[in-house]
Amino acid sequence: MTDRPALTVVTDDPTPPYEQLRRQLVELIRFGVLAPGDRLPPLRQLAADLGLAVGTVARTYRELEVAGLVISRRGGGTRVAAVPAPRSDPDEALRDSATAFVRAARLLGVADEQIVSAVARALGR
Repeated sequence: MTDRPALTVVTDDPTPPYEQLRRQLVELIRFGVLAPGDRLPPLRQLAADLGLAVGTVARTYRELEVAGLVISRRGGGTRVAAVPAPRSDPDEALRDSATAFVRAARLLGVADEQIVSAVARALGR
């Protein structure tokens, strides 16, 4: 991926860095920002870019591979899988989306009350 989207890790977030990274990559794949066949950055490069240990990024990539979202090949790097695995647990998908929304809102400096208000407005209440 040449013009890749910015991936971030929030150090004071209680969510482990590998999970923050995994969630962001899942979102990028699910929403088509990363298309099938797109290559993810090499482990060492992404780790250096984010200030993480290589093992942290490797764990993220492993979990994405287990989920069927990426394929890793020795010498060929890690690429987005041709057909992402269908999500079998809608509750998990909802949790992931809600977590991503809250994380994005907090990065904007929005208070929890405003986040709850935004969700209520989205629900039409």
